Amino acid sequence: MKKILLIVLAVVVAAGLVAFMVIKQQSGYTKVLTAKIVRQDLATVVSGTGQIKPKTYANLGATAMGRVTHFYVKEGDRVTKGQTVATIEHVQQEANVAGQKAAIAAAKTDISSYIAAEKTQEANLEKAKADLEQKRLDWERAQGLYTAGILAKQDFDAKKAAYDTDVASVNQAVAALNQSKAQTDSQRGHLGTQVATLRYNQDLFDRTIAVAPFDAIVTNEPVREGETVVEGIQNSEGSTLMTLADMSVVTAEVKVDETDIVNIQIGQPAEITVDALPGKVFKGHVTLVGDQALLRSTGVATSQSTTGTEEAKDFKVVVTLDNPSSDLRPGLSTTAKITTAHKGSVLSLPIQALTMHNPQDDLAKGKDGVQAASESSSSAAKSTLVQGVYVVEKDARGKLRAKFVPVTTGITGATDIEVLSGLTEGQEIVTGPFKTLRALKSGSLVKRDTVKPVVVASSSSS
Repeated sequence: MKKILLIVLAVVVAAGLVAFMVIKQQSGYTKVLTAKIVRQDLATVVSGTGQIKPKTYANLGATAMGRVTHFYVKEGDRVTKGQTVATIEHVQQEANVAGQKAAIAAAKTDISSYIAAEKTQEANLEKAKADLEQKRLDWERAQGLYTAGILAKQDFDAKKAAYDTDVASVNQAVAALNQSKAQTDSQRGHLGTQVATLRYNQDLFDRTIAVAPFDAIVTNEPVREGETVVEGIQNSEGSTLMTLADMSVVTAEVKVDETDIVNIQIGQPAEITVDALPGKVFKGHVTLVGDQALLRSTGVATSQSTTGTEEAKDFKVVVTLDNPSSDLRPGLSTTAKITTAHKGSVLSLPIQALTMHNPQDDLAKGKDGVQAASESSSSAAKSTLVQGVYVVEKDARGKLRAKFVPVTTGITGATDIEVLSGLTEGQEIVTGPFKTLRALKSGSLVKRDTVKPVVVASSSSS
């Protein structure tokens, strides 16, 4: 029995010694998480939320007052340019057009009769000219006979009177022909007036028939068949028949935070996701960057706001989709991720590894941790913070120490940031934990922590 007790006691003592040596060996070490400096592709992405909008859309307003007699399309239907989409009652307008067409037909008939009268007058004039020529020849012969004393004075006078009568007849025929032409021209003028009146009446009639101005989708019909519409101000109640959206060119109109707008430029690529179409990603590019700041609470431009309240602001950015889908509808909620910068195969480090360090803190302490002279302490207070990371290196005894190294950074990705100077590929750096990283000093002994920290879920109090 004694032998067993001695063996157990020996085992306990040995275990205690081992535990003591382990604790002593690990004393003075800080457990840290580490990572290696690697090369990878980095992209800076700016996100914005908004909605899908067509580049071209129109509120098809009522251009005539009356009752809507028929809608030929409904919301969601696709229409083509020139297609009739709705009609308004047009009994009076249609009657005016029909009456005017009849008046034009009658005027054309009158013109035809006047033209026939012209032909008659032209024939009369030709006959009068032929008679005059005959009378002229008779008169000339009579003059010769009368001079020779062969023709009696009475017959001579008769020939003279016949000739003068035909001269008057020709003049009368010319006047009648001119009068007939004038009447024809006057009737043609009346016909022109009738045609203009027809165009006016036809326009009034056409205003009662609504047609699509371009290929589009019907997105809204604020009125129903049987309701009365009026001509009025755009978007006022009772003046809009429907809204048409040309979905051949689709945009995502999003709002971007004021801190990110300076990095966005026209032409930058973007990825657009739509809440209603999960799993689908649409490619696009920036086509408009707003220059007016919008108040986040109201969406009103700051130049139009009358209040002086300081609040967060956004800017409008329009992204045009390269290959829009037929499933897209105006007003769908969307998120645009705009790539403002991209670099391939660059040195990078995790963002959480970056920290701000005061180099004078290292100079103000000796190797044993005792505070140095007051001058060093005074200069430490005046020094500025430097951005950098803690690099894990082995000292002369082979122990791991954290050494602060200033780092210059470039573009920022989702979780990593570009290294411009200060580090080389493959170096090991401290990435956390956050509290440890904030309290860490350059030259501190460190030990890699291979156990991931456990996140304890907070329970709500009953």
